[in-house]
Amino acid sequence: MLARIVAAITVVLALSAPAGAADRKDLQVARDVSRQVMTYPQFSIFDAVHMQIDEGVVTLIGKVTMPYKKNDLEKRIAKIDGVHQVVNRITVLPVSTFDDDLRFRIARAIYGNSNFWNYGSMANPPIHIIVENGHVTLDGVVNSNTDRMLARSIASSFGAFSVTNDLKTDAEMEQELEHL
Repeated sequence: MLARIVAAITVVLALSAPAGAADRKDLQVARDVSRQVMTYPQFSIFDAVHMQIDEGVVTLIGKVTMPYKKNDLEKRIAKIDGVHQVVNRITVLPVSTFDDDLRFRIARAIYGNSNFWNYGSMANPPIHIIVENGHVTLDGVVNSNTDRMLARSIASSFGAFSVTNDLKTDAEMEQELEHL
């Protein structure tokens, strides 16, 4: 269940500090960063933010739909106790009516599928649909490999130029968290 909570926020923890007290401090910072991203009211299923933390230096990586989201997230994270520096590598997705249409159609199809109703009812649905110039990336966490394959199949049926499936299963997320 802890993996579901941490994974559902689509912020994958990648801590690279050596073992010891720094890891514990970085782990707490990672939790605080995750909380700040997930409680940001403008964060949606069309955005994906990941982080790396090394001794208080937080590197934000991902894609967001609007420029203000990139700036707001950086400001929110910079205020966290234990964050010494924020390196913001979040990119802003280009404005495109084609991409917007593709995003909404894929989201409706995935979250409208009965296999994914339980995901769609979550406060922060765990499957994120990133569309950039007609190319789709599915990001986030699902319960099983079957759900991962079904989501990719659904996303592939809308005429996207390509579909990259970066969804992880709960088990994969648990393994990643155990290695931290």
